[in-house]
Amino acid sequence: MSLTDLASGFRDEEQLTRVRAVIEWRLADDRRQQECRYLMRFWWQLSMPYREVSLEELRAHLGERKLAAVEALIAAIRTSPERIDAWADVVEPEFPVVHDRGHETARE
Repeated sequence: MSLTDLASGFRDEEQLTRVRAVIEWRLADDRRQQECRYLMRFWWQLSMPYREVSLEELRAHLGERKLAAVEALIAAIRTSPERIDAWADVVEPEFPVVHDRGHETARE
């Protein structure tokens, strides 16, 4: 299944920005570098018309919970903007913000 059509499923730029923020701040943990790399490729895929990542690559590199969240997002995008909002409302409290411990240590 191609993911190159995802950009057309968002209501507007604001909704896309919210979804991308959820992915970046709550799902992409750079302590798990492979998983983070593929989540960020998916982050790009949301606004690009070319193939950045495939569903098969996501399935191979994401943990079970995060893969379920991404697959639910893909289904929501292909259904309606309201489902996208509902996805974000569920995922935001389910996944806490990832804190960059390296950045925090450097500030001390």
